[in-house]
Amino acid sequence: MKLNELSPAPGSRKNSKRVGRGNGSGHGTYSGRGCKGEKARAGYKIRPGFEGGQLPIIKRLPTKRGFTNIFRTEYSVVNTAGLNVFESGAEVTPEKLLSAGLVKSLRQPVKILATGDISHPLVVKAHKFSTAAKAKIEAAGGSVEEMVYAPESD
Repeated sequence: MKLNELSPAPGSRKNSKRVGRGNGSGHGTYSGRGCKGEKARAGYKIRPGFEGGQLPIIKRLPTKRGFTNIFRTEYSVVNTAGLNVFESGAEVTPEKLLSAGLVKSLRQPVKILATGDISHPLVVKAHKFSTAAKAKIEAAGGSVEEMVYAPESD
């Protein structure tokens, strides 16, 4: 086999559309561009999102950019300062936080954050803790226990 004997696979190469070569060709007169107007001119290009001069949707809906993670976990947040309502040495669970009014519902997992100080030792059980909250509770002489969140099936 020689270089001059090589040819492309049948059907892999297509002849380009030859426009403006008379009406008998089927692509004469307007050369497939229709009549007049912006799109009929040479050098016509359109940028993405262009809507013919109408205010584009990307500008009409600026708040719709980005996305919302539908799998995000929403937590009921409790600060360490709020844990001072429990007496020293008490075991704090999500149920006790609910009865104390620190959490509105048990439908969401409970997370303890480190805003404020804790003055006495407590055994705190919650689904999540910030690192600083863990440190504050343990510095006060208490202990921390992370629970596994099992959502209630409705």
